Amino acid sequence: MAASVRLLVRQAIRLSHRNITVTATGVSARPPCRCFSESAEERSTHFGFETVPEAEKAKRVYKVFENVAQKYDIMNDAMSLGIHRLWKDMLLHAMHPQPGARLLDVAGGTGDISFRFLEYVRSQRERQQRRAVRFGQTLSWQDISNSYSTIETDGPRESTAVVCDINKEMLKVGKEKAESLGITAGLSWVVGDAEELPFDDDQFDIYTIAFGIRNVTHIDQALQEALRVLKPGGRFMCLEFSKVTNPLLARLYDAYSFQMIPVLGEVIAGDWKSYQYLVESIRKFPSQEEFKSMIEDAGFYCVQYYNFTGGVVALHSGFKL
Repeated sequence: MAASVRLLVRQAIRLSHRNITVTATGVSARPPCRCFSESAEERSTHFGFETVPEAEKAKRVYKVFENVAQKYDIMNDAMSLGIHRLWKDMLLHAMHPQPGARLLDVAGGTGDISFRFLEYVRSQRERQQRRAVRFGQTLSWQDISNSYSTIETDGPRESTAVVCDINKEMLKVGKEKAESLGITAGLSWVVGDAEELPFDDDQFDIYTIAFGIRNVTHIDQALQEALRVLKPGGRFMCLEFSKVTNPLLARLYDAYSFQMIPVLGEVIAGDWKSYQYLVESIRKFPSQEEFKSMIEDAGFYCVQYYNFTGGVVALHSGFKL
């Protein structure tokens, strides 16, 4: 009974934005109320430092990433002086995925997290196989034969990574990069919205979103969707720009962000405005503690965060129980 109630609550949250009512007897459409609620066009949100209607933000964010897709990886290296690679490596070491894990990489863009994930589980599998060989040297030939038979019939499932992004241009760039790197096995690409993921409940062991959640219009809804698609025991991990904790570093970081990053965007990508938005969007994102509370409110447990580079970036983690 309690499980049924929880399921109904999740469905109600997920479908409330689509004018659908969930009842004990099923799901029914309802006409939008024009008297007591605001439409998406009337509700406002932020687009960087600018206030815009909610319905407009998603379109403008889409356009930003459509514009920067071809130069996205180059700009990441230029803006962070290459440090973003270390942040992503630290995410994978904190994740420590094991062979057979299934990853959903939301706002996965050009595939950096998924590529690292597949490489990490491959190295873990090879390490386990080497250990098995060393252990097998002390066994009889019959034991070794039996162990190989077991591996063939009941071996661990293949690890998979699903890159999900709302922007088709970003996915296109990611696919091209995967092909150039020879990464194909266990990898798939899906067009999808973080606020309404195209997956069934309880599908993934790990959900990651790196430098993407601040661009979502309804962060609370994206967190609910993350909880929905994770299996019980699954882990939510978010890598995102955050609040710098050291006052001196904060001043230097602000000066660099506002004076240099838009210039780099104009020189490298020919797009000043998109990178001005990206800088501003970082300042509008909640602090480490505020975002931690949002993750807990969504229903995750054991939520914690780690600051990287003095709080320039934070890694938040939580579990679905």
